[in-house]
Amino acid sequence: MPIASSSPDTRTHTVIVVGAGFAGVGAAIALRQAGIDFLMLEKASEPGGVWRDNTYPDCACDIPSSFYSYSFAPNPRWSRMFARQEEIKGYCGSTVATFGLLPHLRLNCEMNKASWNEAEKLWHLDTSQGPLRARFVVMACGPMHVPVTPDIPGLDTFQGQSFHSARWRHDIDLQGKRVAVIGSGASAIQFVPAIAPRVAQLTLFQRTAPWVLPKMDFKISAAWQERFTRFPWLQSLLRTALYLQFETLNFSLKFPRAIARLQIAGLKNVARSIKDPTLRQKVTPNFSLGCKRILQSNTWYKTLAQPTVQVFSGIARIEGNRLVSSHGERCEADVIIWGTGFEVAEPPVAQAIFGLSGRALSTHWKGSASAYLGTLLEDCPNLFMMCGPNLYAFSSAFVMIEAQMKFILAAIRSTEATPHASISVTPSAHQGYNQAIQLALKKTVWNSGCSSYFIDRNGNNSTNWPWTTWYMRWRLARLRPGDFTKG
Repeated sequence: MPIASSSPDTRTHTVIVVGAGFAGVGAAIALRQAGIDFLMLEKASEPGGVWRDNTYPDCACDIPSSFYSYSFAPNPRWSRMFARQEEIKGYCGSTVATFGLLPHLRLNCEMNKASWNEAEKLWHLDTSQGPLRARFVVMACGPMHVPVTPDIPGLDTFQGQSFHSARWRHDIDLQGKRVAVIGSGASAIQFVPAIAPRVAQLTLFQRTAPWVLPKMDFKISAAWQERFTRFPWLQSLLRTALYLQFETLNFSLKFPRAIARLQIAGLKNVARSIKDPTLRQKVTPNFSLGCKRILQSNTWYKTLAQPTVQVFSGIARIEGNRLVSSHGERCEADVIIWGTGFEVAEPPVAQAIFGLSGRALSTHWKGSASAYLGTLLEDCPNLFMMCGPNLYAFSSAFVMIEAQMKFILAAIRSTEATPHASISVTPSAHQGYNQAIQLALKKTVWNSGCSSYFIDRNGNNSTNWPWTTWYMRWRLARLRPGDFTKG
């Protein structure tokens, strides 16, 4: 059973992990297997992270299931090539139980503030269940955690119902309603085809049309599930093949000819379903494939071509129950669904972390998140960030998570033998690494000029990893003594 907290916790923990999504669970597994004392905090009533929070219709992964899982904890019973939300959340929960993490898990415990005490060489955490202390902290709060709802003029005049896709209102019946969907990103790509048959009219407001490739999804038969169970090497072989496929695709995004070939596949996906030339023009992207997140769907364009669906330009203002686009198009709506994504470039958790200088990390970053190898933060001794700045690659998040686990363990082990010791990245190593990152990103498709969450408010790309994930794993697998100071 998860830890109860009926009395104040006066212990000094070796490590506190904040968050029980896949990143936090992965870190906790590594710590437990290494025999290191730790406590894992989760603000919700169950683990699961983004897969607990997002329950919109047809919510699913866009990475194949056998690759979107821990390499050391395969699930031979995935029901589809691309698993759905409920199945992925279940996998997270079962992993927590299988690896004995429940005694270390404290649910309904939200971290409000983390402050470094230099005299004690400890982190002090203010939580919803009282204060905690730890030598090390692993922030595993997730890059897609806090929904973004834009401030649209006249929103307060809307008399219908509205909600963000990450906070889906299952109590609202959409049958026969006029529904406006704001945004055409990864979530909308999935839920719009699911709800369109039920609504009277669906109006999609999109600022820019995304690149949408076919999704090679299918059911995995019971026979193949049994084969994966009896012969684990088969699924391991599939995982390796998928890794190489994604590594090749990620690498190919550096070359215009490869991008052009992928764009042809994307344009064919449009042409197969949309015959109307006006609509086809609206849904054809005007930027290079890869500049924004690449999406996958077999039903998106078919849905947009339906007579009860219309596509407008971006939302400009709201006048009561009438929504107006930036091109002056108008529609009436009973329900607004915000498919406007998350705060990625500026992680909100940075406002709650106060390091050596006593300033909030968000103030230190000044709008451009940065970290050494996306993991160790300047001004924050003994603190590590899972899925941190500039670690995003077109691959499975589990590749990044497992690589970070090795780095964090090595850093903790380098200091745990010495009481009151701390580890920090040197300013020169931090600066040199991040300069190299930004230089490498300059000529990539991610920096080719489109407006995306990859680019922060200062114009820096604080999201993407510009090299191969093989190189990411290699860099995170070893500590360079000269890049750190011990205190």
